[in-house]
Formats: sequence, structure tokens, C-alpha cells
Amino acid sequence: MTDPRRHSLMEDVQGIAFGVFVGAVGLQIMTHMGFVSGQTVGVAALVTYATGLPFPLVYFGISLPFLWLGYRRMGARFALKTLISVGLLTLATAILPRWISFGNIEPAFAAILFGTLFGFSALSVVRHGGSFGGLSILGLMLQDKTGFQAGYFQLIVDFAIFAVAALMIEPTLLFYSFLGAAVFNLFLAINHRRDRYVAA
Repeated sequence: MTDPRRHSLMEDVQGIAFGVFVGAVGLQIMTHMGFVSGQTVGVAALVTYATGLPFPLVYFGISLPFLWLGYRRMGARFALKTLISVGLLTLATAILPRWISFGNIEPAFAAILFGTLFGFSALSVVRHGGSFGGLSILGLMLQDKTGFQAGYFQLIVDFAIFAVAALMIEPTLLFYSFLGAAVFNLFLAINHRRDRYVAA
């Protein structure tokens, strides 16, 4: 009899794969529209817009240092699942434009769609013991060492990202980027409940 508090290998594979492919579609919408977001994805988008480097390459490069931090803070199992999730998301965002392209999308709908899709994807990966890497791990380590709340750290980081974005993209894109980020964060705030979802 299986332990209902733990996922099987097949459940982890399915959950992470679902998160990766849904997340890749969400990120393609984000970059297609010229939006930014918070955390690592937002930093990668800003670097891509400023330099012209491919988004998948930038995202993977920024995410790598945080894998070591994730290993130290959360252990080998979390780090391995995060490495797999980040690697597959990088590959999927690189390949997906060959399979699907977008024309005109109404910006408000695009922002809501991006926020919802990436919320689905992040939640799926987190519920199976991994993450898409990034600054949230640094926030948890800072909280462990200093007591400064990780949520406040993430808020400060996101504020800084959007402050830089305000210098790089036009106000309407900034507004819709903020809308997409708000939808994403609201989705996670409502649905990511450890007290209701206990499997690991």
C-alpha cells in the first residue's frame, strides 16, 4: 500500500512535466507581449530585452547559482527536482516557438492568461517537491539567518525589478506586466496551502 502523504515516481514525473509545458506556454506569451514579471523570470526577461540574448539561455544562467543554495537549504531531493524542472523549462521555452506562434493577443487577456498559466505550472512543480529556482530560495536562506521574512524579501525584489522595467518598457506594457504578476501571485496565495495539500 502506498503512502498517501508521498507522491510516487510516476506522479512526480507527470506533475513536473505538466508544470514545465504549461509554464513554457505562459513564458512564450510573456515574451511575445514584451511583458516582465517578478523573481528570476522577471530578471531574465529584462536581461533578454536589454541584450537580445535568447530568453531560455538567460533564464538557465540566472537560475544555476540558486541550485546550490537550494541544495543547502532544502536538500538533495529538492535540488535535483529543481534542476530537472529548470532544465526542462529551459529546453521547452527554446523549442516551443518552433511548434506554436502567436499573433495579436489583447494585452489584458494576455496578462491574465500568462499569470494563470505560470501560476498553474509553478504550483504543480512545487507540489511535487521542486521549483523553477530563483530568488525565493535566497529569501528563505535570509530568513533562516536573520529572521527577515522571505515574503518581504520577495516583495522588495519584485519592486526593484518593476522599477528597472519602468525605465525599459513603455507604461502600458508595465501596467499589463504588473497585472500578470498580480494574477500569478494571487493564484499561488489562494491555492498553495500546505495545510490542505500534504503530499510531498
